Amino acid sequence: MMTDISLFWHRRDLRIADNKGLFAARSSGHPVVGLFCFDRHILERLQSLDRRVGYIHHHVGLLQQAYRESGGHMLAHHGHPLEVIQRTVKDLERQGFKVKEIHTNRDYSPYSVSRDSGVAQWCADSGMGFHLHEDHVILPPEAVLKDDGAPYTVFTPYSRKWHKVLEAAHQDPLAPSDPLSEGSWASVEAVPLPALESMGFDAESGTPSGWAAFDRPLDADTVSAYAERRDIPSQIGTTRMSLHLRFGTVSTRSLVRFGFEHSDKWLTELIWREFYQAILHHFPHSAQDAFRAKYDRIPWRQDEDGFAAWCAGRTGYPLVDAGMRELNETGFMHNRVRMVVASFLCKHLLVDWRWGERYFAEKLLDFELASNVGGWQWASGSGCDAAPYFRVFNPESQMKKFDPQGHYVKRWVPEWGTPDYVAPIVEHKFARQRAIDTYKAALTEV
Repeated sequence: MMTDISLFWHRRDLRIADNKGLFAARSSGHPVVGLFCFDRHILERLQSLDRRVGYIHHHVGLLQQAYRESGGHMLAHHGHPLEVIQRTVKDLERQGFKVKEIHTNRDYSPYSVSRDSGVAQWCADSGMGFHLHEDHVILPPEAVLKDDGAPYTVFTPYSRKWHKVLEAAHQDPLAPSDPLSEGSWASVEAVPLPALESMGFDAESGTPSGWAAFDRPLDADTVSAYAERRDIPSQIGTTRMSLHLRFGTVSTRSLVRFGFEHSDKWLTELIWREFYQAILHHFPHSAQDAFRAKYDRIPWRQDEDGFAAWCAGRTGYPLVDAGMRELNETGFMHNRVRMVVASFLCKHLLVDWRWGERYFAEKLLDFELASNVGGWQWASGSGCDAAPYFRVFNPESQMKKFDPQGHYVKRWVPEWGTPDYVAPIVEHKFARQRAIDTYKAALTEV
């Protein structure tokens, strides 16, 4: 006799607590087995030292432990997702278990949509249910639309509608779920966690100090003072929750509830995150091309030397250099500084925003495609609800306003103010006018 079970596929939800998809699987009436796939398609594009992989690996291990402590099992394998699922289903059948349903939480990136479509088709062909659940955001992209059914492309009206939809919902989208209050686990053969080295990564990737910049508990004081302190890079005025949101080690609902309680401004930033997820969903071309197509006419400069100086934090602009050095050393950069360094690359150097977006994608521990692309297109002027092309941040003015004593800069650019510090690679007034003239000429072409 085969025992019918449900399989829950973890992706960007590395937790048991308040997990919508896992709760649904546990409510299915079948015992549940967890699964995580170290996706070869993604991992093969990364360098051998990547602390994001180490962070995932660490938390998958913690998740396996949480499963064991609750009486269950979570399997972890390395490979291509569909092949891993097929092998897992076959191996469970060998043990006397028949997978009736696969549950997972929805993702919105173009690759994820394609991947899930392939798995859904295989499940349908195999007579198996495949169920996607909303966990990564509070309101799915289809839920927040204009009255005519069109997607929003400007944040402020999107945010107003987001609040209205939330208030009108018949079931509270912010209500937490407790997967352990429902269902049962299937007792299957344990599978050891794949070693980082077996997947082609250095053991150093798993050093916890690698994600120390994000290792802070969420506290009410930081959130309550967020509006006043969030732009000061020398202070810890932000919550550093972005890495946890990226991989789902915390519940989005718990953070939004916290925002409603402590800070409208912090809550607004969480809604920005949902806005960018919706943009990526409705306009998948924006992952690679300008949201506003005419901005792809801009004749970007192929300035490899300037780009290299920007990457290394040797532009001669202290705030830009401090941000890039912080990024290179820690995998983190303060959000105000992210805007300044992005504007500098696109406007001062007239380098394609895609170059910067790819560099951030490689270096940021909290890299998230929708927000990263959205932020870079905002800085370059090419995105939805973007800064106008003639807005060119002055890095020196930004430093005077947000780091007037140079505390942040001195930490990351110790040679600043000495003869050892490099001269500016481009003069601000010249670069600003060049950017404005170049943009204007390209955007007014017939």
